Amino acid sequence: MKRTSRDIRTANRYEVLRQIIAASPTSRQELAAATGLSLATVATLVGELLDLRMITEVGFEDSAGGRPRGLVAVNASGGALIGVDIAETYVRVELFDLALNVLARADEDMRPGESRPEQVVGHVAAAVGSVVAQAGVEGARVLGVGVSVPGQVDRDTGVAEYAPNWDWHDVPLLDLLAEHIAYPLYMDNPLRASAVAELWFGAARGRGDAVVVNLGTGVGAGLLLGGGLHRGVSNSAGEWGHTTLVLDGRLCHCGNHGCVETYVGAPGIMVNLRELAAESALLHPEDQTATIDALARGVAAHDPVALKVVRDTARYLGAGIADLVNLFNPEVVVLSSWVAAALGEPLLHEVREAVARHALRRPLAATEIVLSAIPTDPVCLGAATFALEGALQTVGQRTAAPRTTPARSRTAPPS
Repeated sequence: MKRTSRDIRTANRYEVLRQIIAASPTSRQELAAATGLSLATVATLVGELLDLRMITEVGFEDSAGGRPRGLVAVNASGGALIGVDIAETYVRVELFDLALNVLARADEDMRPGESRPEQVVGHVAAAVGSVVAQAGVEGARVLGVGVSVPGQVDRDTGVAEYAPNWDWHDVPLLDLLAEHIAYPLYMDNPLRASAVAELWFGAARGRGDAVVVNLGTGVGAGLLLGGGLHRGVSNSAGEWGHTTLVLDGRLCHCGNHGCVETYVGAPGIMVNLRELAAESALLHPEDQTATIDALARGVAAHDPVALKVVRDTARYLGAGIADLVNLFNPEVVVLSSWVAAALGEPLLHEVREAVARHALRRPLAATEIVLSAIPTDPVCLGAATFALEGALQTVGQRTAAPRTTPARSRTAPPS
């Protein structure tokens, strides 16, 4: 789809603000160098962001032989952003200032059988209300709410098209949320959210090509190619968890057999454990989080069963990641989400060894494999940037007319 001049202007405005957030304080000259935009274009965009009070002038720096350069910085108190991470076992909501610092956090557990859309919406609405109250921000300061939901989504219409782990088909999630949440709403999935978080603040910052592997209940790969987020023609890129790893293997929720997800997602790891030691005390049959946490403790205590389960899981994961390395030749592969965080360095060590057995030597030599180092929830952080992106798109409408209703302000520009 051809981008309009307004789309391009929005994308440029977003990129300039991203650079300011990443490197405050900074000069217009430095912004032009970092973004590749002309100095005149940067000066215009900086003027718009100053008018919006998203950034502020903070003095001058000496330049080599010329006039002092004016410095700008993000105005952290110029607005608030909310990021929502809807996962299969929890809903987590974080409220950020404009510098993307976390001001408040709320968690809601999602027990098995609580995945009907109205139940999920109830958890999200409660958690959003909680963070706004905790932070004590005025409603008018909330620029938007970014929502990450697993599976395939249509971010233009706010529809969760397909979430295999919940058997969701064409759920109008943002319309349902708009009945309870009065802020503009924007939606995408955790693959895109975690990838953007790494691009802004994590291991992919300053890298041209990166893959962010999400390891949770579901599994997927956020793709950052050529310095930007790769979505694919129908916003479905990254469904690596539903590529075939084992012919005629385990049945997946998507209906196929042998998907990557069935061997390295949390339920798949539980099957790995059950097949090795069905009576193990590490196994909590109805609780993914408790099982993964028990495995992590077991590895730390050198429990032989825990060590073998992590090693076996890493063998599957390493083969799948080797495919990503061979396909995309990335500078970095980041292991993200809660399973990766829980199993940590022991998993990373085994994965690196397994990838080395399967990947081609040349692309592997150029690839670093790391754990996500983002201290907050990467998906919440990425989701908050979707809200920021959407707010920047609606600048013209918001300065010329009253705030639009959430149902009319959901569409985020293409990244």
